[in-house]
Amino acid sequence: MLAFVVRRLIVSIPVLLLSSVLVFALVTFSGDPLADLKAKNPPPSPAVIHAREHLLNLDKPIVTRYGIWLGNLVRGDMGRTIAGTDVRSDLARRLLVTARMVILAMIFAIILAVIVGVISAVRQYTALDYTFTFAGFLFLSMPVFWLGALLKEILAIKFNDAVGRTVVYTVGDSTPGLTGGFFSNLGNYAAHLVLPTITLAAISFASWSRFQRSSMLDVLNSDYVRLARAKGLSKSRVMVRHALRTALIPLVTVVAIDFGAILGGAVITERVFAWHGMGELLITGITSKDTNVVLAWLMVSAVAVIGFNLIADVLYAYLDPRIRHG
Repeated sequence: MLAFVVRRLIVSIPVLLLSSVLVFALVTFSGDPLADLKAKNPPPSPAVIHAREHLLNLDKPIVTRYGIWLGNLVRGDMGRTIAGTDVRSDLARRLLVTARMVILAMIFAIILAVIVGVISAVRQYTALDYTFTFAGFLFLSMPVFWLGALLKEILAIKFNDAVGRTVVYTVGDSTPGLTGGFFSNLGNYAAHLVLPTITLAAISFASWSRFQRSSMLDVLNSDYVRLARAKGLSKSRVMVRHALRTALIPLVTVVAIDFGAILGGAVITERVFAWHGMGELLITGITSKDTNVVLAWLMVSAVAVIGFNLIADVLYAYLDPRIRHG
């Protein structure tokens, strides 16, 4: 297993390099990152512009600039933004904000998808199955930004008006001016997490529950499940130890593949709820044509996607002993 993981990591290196080259070229050729600075009135002196170009390596050929960025990345330096701030510091602060929303939304979506998928398969073609199917397709058809706005109106504004105080927050990842540590402000963070987490989890849950239902139906009709029933094993043991364990394999695959889409959904969700996370950093980087910022977001996201796919490969062997990585 260790050798398999090492091989996968080695194969991932060319993928990271190729993606970084493409993004670097796209952002570089999209326009002048110092256009806003040059358009100021009165315009800055040529010495100021030259100093900023030298700081950002804009006075060098594109191949040399990419080589400098790659060399700095290997040493853990992600460069500076157009404004002159350290990219790694900005990214680290925003990564914690985005991570708590994405991880919580994934956990919530996976648990709900498994429960709903199993119940729908066991109670196939019943009123409960049709209800879950309708809810799944309903959430699948909803754009993230529209669902977020709807939840703001229903779950936050009207609920807060009913109780007479703010219980569920609609803007920001935390209340400005908080003092104390993380655990002392945990309640405030949780109140801000409610709507973004539900929004991001609902879209993922809708598709994952359908995969889980289909997989569970295939397993329930398999020979070894019928044999387990014929041997007199309890229904719960057959469902959990024999059927569910195997039926989780397709869901693991889908979750690993969809992680990139979840990060994309997180960008929109952060925009809707005015979170200061990685999504805002990416939009700012694209708008200002800041190559270092966009590449930093890409590297973190790509490494996370690769990591989730590695975890999925390891889980395959655990869920199905017949699978071996050799």
